[in-house]
Amino acid sequence: MTVTTTPSPLAIRPDPSGPVVRVEALTKDFGPTRAVNELSFEIPAGGVTGFVGPNGSGKSTTFRMLLGLIRPSAGNGWVLGHPISDPRRYLHQVGALVEAPALYPKLSGHKNLLALARLGGFPASRIGEVLDVVDLTDRAGDRYENYSLGMKQRLGIAAALLPQPKLLMLDEPTNGLDPAGTVEVRALFRRLAESGTAVVVSSHLLSEIQAASDRLVMIQAGRLVFSGALDELLAAQRSSVTAVTADPADACRLAELAQVAGRPATVCGARIEVDADADWVSQLSRLAIDADIVLRELRAVQPDLETTFLEMTSPTDPEATP
Repeated sequence: MTVTTTPSPLAIRPDPSGPVVRVEALTKDFGPTRAVNELSFEIPAGGVTGFVGPNGSGKSTTFRMLLGLIRPSAGNGWVLGHPISDPRRYLHQVGALVEAPALYPKLSGHKNLLALARLGGFPASRIGEVLDVVDLTDRAGDRYENYSLGMKQRLGIAAALLPQPKLLMLDEPTNGLDPAGTVEVRALFRRLAESGTAVVVSSHLLSEIQAASDRLVMIQAGRLVFSGALDELLAAQRSSVTAVTADPADACRLAELAQVAGRPATVCGARIEVDADADWVSQLSRLAIDADIVLRELRAVQPDLETTFLEMTSPTDPEATP
């Protein structure tokens, strides 16, 4: 679904220095099911923000409330300084791609964009610009039904860019893209962010979120788990040093040496994992050499978003257990 709207004369952002998105205790119930539960966070202007959570965590529901597609059950939200209760005041400054783009199969890519531009009141001159941005200029005359899945996604992103948005919200934008296409879209996010557009990307591809994002909003079961700089989140996670001994019997010896040196260590077969920073690799290597222990592998393991995400959203987390 590509969201477009007709410009409104009331669309004036009251605070250019404020966050592009702010929600306070935002809540959405579908009958007895609470999809979003008192969610509060802010997204600053500029940069790329990843919006992540397990399937069914409320990501798409939150997007739909921010875009005025559904009304919240409780709480408040503001987009570009305007309340989400009146989306006409800001939607002309927002580009959005929610789920798969819904476009006309028999029309060409160019004619689909022309129809959307006329509907939204955007200048036709934008069509060539956005087609070039998503690298579809050479296929603009082809029917949409003949596009690959990746091309359809890119045309959906092009449609979302028609209003020259201050805020771009994309739900699973890299679906169907090959690795090269994914890298191109990631580079597109960075260019847009550097030009001042705030980009919000929801995706299950956490490696892509980590590579593209400056900030992160993580939710689970409709509740906020984390909101802030991605670097700060990863820096706060535990790093480790892993070694594999040539003789499995030496693993326990090496673990004991690490513990004597003040570093907790666990052993699994010939593998030892030491709770330590990356610079402790040299120390563990020295302990192994002094003890005549031969290592087959020795490396530092830095926390990544996927590992952090699983740890923070795991239902087996003791803090999540009723």
